[in-house]
Amino acid sequence: MTKEIIQTKKAPKAIGTYSQAVKVDHTVYLSGQIPLVPETMTIIEGDAAAQITRVFDNLKAVAEAAGGGLADIVKLNVFLLIYQIFPWSTKSWALFSRALPGACSYWCCFLPKDVEVEMDAIMFLKPQEYPAS
Repeated sequence: MTKEIIQTKKAPKAIGTYSQAVKVDHTVYLSGQIPLVPETMTIIEGDAAAQITRVFDNLKAVAEAAGGGLADIVKLNVFLLIYQIFPWSTKSWALFSRALPGACSYWCCFLPKDVEVEMDAIMFLKPQEYPAS
C-alpha cells in the first residue's frame, strides 16, 4: 500500500488539520470542499449556483492534482444547509458527463464558515498500462 498526500494551490488550503486529499494506491479520498476562492480564501459571492460551481471547481482542482478528474469520482457526498438548493446541486452533476458517481445528499444544521454547501468525494484512478518490453 502506498499513501500520498495531495496538495494544490489551485484549491483552497485546508482550514483544519487535514489534507486536501489522500491517495492510497489507486483510490483518492478528497476532503470536503466549500465555496472558498483559493487565491483569497474568502467565500465566493453569489447565489447557490455560484457556490456549487465554486465547490466543483475546487474538487476538480484537487482531483487533477491527484492525477484524475471529475469523471473519475465514484462517490460524491453533498452536504446542504438548506433544502432549497438541492435542485442546483443535482443540475451541477452534468459536469460528470455520463459517468455519474454514486451519491448521497445530507441536510445539515451547520457547515464550516456558515456556507450553504460542502462536498467530498472518493475517486478511483485506473492503473496505468505500461507497454510490453
